[in-house]
Amino acid sequence: MPKAFEEGPYRFFFYSNDRDEPIHVHVKRERNVAKFWLDPVQLERSGGFRPAELRTIERIVQANQESLMEEWHGHFND
Repeated sequence: MPKAFEEGPYRFFFYSNDRDEPIHVHVKRERNVAKFWLDPVQLERSGGFRPAELRTIERIVQANQESLMEEWHGHFND
């Protein structure tokens, strides 16, 4: 599971078998997980995060959207 980056308590990563899905990133903090589409940035699903925390994470994803998309394409050789 390739890690894209970490910010604060959050780890942003991809699963290697996600190639056939639209471009996205997973985020994890402790036992909480979420998945965000990257183009456009939108929450796909969440488990355990509170709404206020999801808004914070979404802002982080927005701020790093371009680099996350580059990481995705680099990992999957698109």
